[in-house]
Amino acid sequence: MLAALVEQLKKTGLQAAPADHCYAGPEDVACDFCTGRKLKAIKSCLFCLASYCEKHLQPHYDSATFKKHKLVEPSKNLQENICSRHDEVMKMFCRTDQKCICYLCSVDEHKGHDTVSAAAERTERQRELEVRREEIQQRIQDREKDVKLLQQEVEAINHSADKTVEDSEKIFTELIRLIQKRSSDVKQQIRSQQETEVSRVKELQEKLEQEITELKRKDAELKQLSNTEDHNQFLHNYPSLSALSESTHSSSINIRPLRYFEDVTAAVSELRDKLQDILRDTWTNISLTLTEVEVLQSEPEPKSRAGFLKYSCEITLDPNTANTLLLLTEGNRKVTWMGQLQSCSNDPDRFTDYSQVLSRESLTGRCYWEVEWRGIGVYVAVAYKSISRTGWGNDCGFGCNDKSWALECYPNRSRFVHNNIWTSISGPGSYRVGVYLDHRAGLLSFYSVSETMTLLYKIQTTFTQPLHAGVLVGGSAEFCKPK
Repeated sequence: MLAALVEQLKKTGLQAAPADHCYAGPEDVACDFCTGRKLKAIKSCLFCLASYCEKHLQPHYDSATFKKHKLVEPSKNLQENICSRHDEVMKMFCRTDQKCICYLCSVDEHKGHDTVSAAAERTERQRELEVRREEIQQRIQDREKDVKLLQQEVEAINHSADKTVEDSEKIFTELIRLIQKRSSDVKQQIRSQQETEVSRVKELQEKLEQEITELKRKDAELKQLSNTEDHNQFLHNYPSLSALSESTHSSSINIRPLRYFEDVTAAVSELRDKLQDILRDTWTNISLTLTEVEVLQSEPEPKSRAGFLKYSCEITLDPNTANTLLLLTEGNRKVTWMGQLQSCSNDPDRFTDYSQVLSRESLTGRCYWEVEWRGIGVYVAVAYKSISRTGWGNDCGFGCNDKSWALECYPNRSRFVHNNIWTSISGPGSYRVGVYLDHRAGLLSFYSVSETMTLLYKIQTTFTQPLHAGVLVGGSAEFCKPK
């Protein structure tokens, strides 16, 4: 080996010094055989446990002596292949202890263990590695397909959104034109009627003015005759006085009350209110439809009250839906059963028999609110706006139909009800109930709120309409402000 190295040095000794980038830096593996400034190693030998630059590696290629040596990429960790106890190359693997060992270890402290050559273990692990690589590559292919599908979905969403925006703008433009035309028609009719009425009034006014002139002339004649001192002359001229023409009596003049066209204003205002209601309900449906346009999965349900409060919404009650025995206070956030009729309008949205009330707000997306109650008991509920309002039937009571879901709370027990199917809940009742709604995911959860959040009941369903919060009270209930 030494003779070969000397021969190699003779051949290469007169060659130009290597460039600076061939010398080993702090991060490089240096050649173990270079003297002075060391060159970078290009290979390490697992048999020699040494690293070689290109010049000193050449004997491994030229001499048959080195043919069985194992060359690998340059490594600084060659000494890790030496057994610290026996100072031997570790060519064995102990499967019992899952570590590399030398031959002496296999007959010493690892005696009786399941040992194999490092090469055999490598072969086994290599097979496992290939299987894992195949799994990874398959998953890569699957994920690449998913990425392509998502890209196609993005393109489809963008195309659909662009077209919908364009179509919506056309529809709203047509709607605006229609409203403008109706406004113009109303204006034209008002002006036409104005002209007709003013013309009629002026014509009557002229007649009255002419009559006044005639009456003044007659009055002057009568005055002149009355002042005649000659009795014979008075009696002679008296028969020649002309009779009065028929008077335009004031009772024949149709004087309108001071409303004139105010009835038109009221009719237009009524149209505006109806249009606002239609737009509000339609906008709720549009918003609900938009929330359903989602590719990715919903966020998981929060685990803490702080997490729920991120979705908190302030609920106010709709006085037009409150039963006449109920009184709303605290800015319509609190409802109390009074036991006697309250003064209120006759509204078709009002619950006529059940002591119930619904919220003003329609709920979509993710929402959270809390209800604190006192008294005999309470139903904490959500319901569609289309729930019936009249009578004692199941189609009106919260939870007794397919349009509402309710948690029945009493001091010593709780029950969940939907479509008149009742489910008992173990444990005492709760005087503060938290409600979490994920409308798009169809998730509705009721919690007992104290120092901790305790799940009372959870359902998974499909909501087809916006929901409204509601309560049925036998005492009082307040929708708490989030804090």
